Amino acid sequence: MKAALRAWIEGLEPRERYFVLGGAIVLAVTLMVSLVLMPLDAALSRALAGNQRRRGDLEWMRVNAAEIRAGAATVRAPSAEPPLVLVDRTARDAGLGEALRGTQPAGDGGLQVQLQGAAFDAMIAWIGQLDARYGLAVRTITVDRDARTGTVDANLTFAPPAH
Repeated sequence: MKAALRAWIEGLEPRERYFVLGGAIVLAVTLMVSLVLMPLDAALSRALAGNQRRRGDLEWMRVNAAEIRAGAATVRAPSAEPPLVLVDRTARDAGLGEALRGTQPAGDGGLQVQLQGAAFDAMIAWIGQLDARYGLAVRTITVDRDARTGTVDANLTFAPPAH
């Protein structure tokens, strides 16, 4: 193959040889640009953008460090209250006292809670607070629409508190 190519090139006129050689150089440069330099440029651009984003995140963290530390101090604070009392108290604090129909221990250390006519948004915020601050996560939940707009009937089972 190599010998055949060499024989073909040697059979060309000098002007044709320069033309073929020029075309080969243009092809090689085009391939190098499209297969090496362009992907390298794209990777460099992504890396620079990621670096800039991380610098922005770092600056935001520096500016908000006090608030972040204060929030971290309240996360999953162990409570001296038994989970049954904690759930009852926090439900009332969240404005769900009227909707609270029952709270009872589940067999495995968890809790079962029944809500009737509870404001949906307040219930979701309350569930998030119990998980974030006290480590009480919902294991199961059944929610039914109530007759009034924005209210629900719900049966929740909380997993035992994480310690």
